[in-house]
Amino acid sequence: MSFDAPETQAMDGRGTAVGIAATRFNGSLVDALLENCIAVIKDSGATVESVRVPGSHELPVTAQALARTGRFHAVVALGVIIRGGTIHYEVITQSSADALQRVALDTGLPVINGIITAENRLQADERCRGETNRGAEFGRAALEMAAVFRAIQKSQ
Repeated sequence: MSFDAPETQAMDGRGTAVGIAATRFNGSLVDALLENCIAVIKDSGATVESVRVPGSHELPVTAQALARTGRFHAVVALGVIIRGGTIHYEVITQSSADALQRVALDTGLPVINGIITAENRLQADERCRGETNRGAEFGRAALEMAAVFRAIQKSQ
């Protein structure tokens, strides 16, 4: 895991709207991600709407639906996938990541891949509820990318 994240920037999110799709699978872990992500977004002055879906495989199509509404400046997809005894973990992790990137490219909207992939529950817990606050990071990434895209659009 990388601990060399960019320095936190103060974000003025006023006038920014962020959509979040979050899974119900591994719900208590995703709840922590969602809570931290929403807190960062709201603290910036941005608005946020969230929807829940069954699992990580449903995140890309939901992110696409949120992006296509035209109401959001960025979308965040939150989920937790923990390695099990089969390769299903790898299939869902890779296909979800690829599809989220495709949504971003197809819609031209920043889509933050907030799917935690972990070898075990302890690793997942650290990333969702521990000192490694990935939910907040995903919220900040959405705000920063929304600001970048708005600046690009202004300069055209």
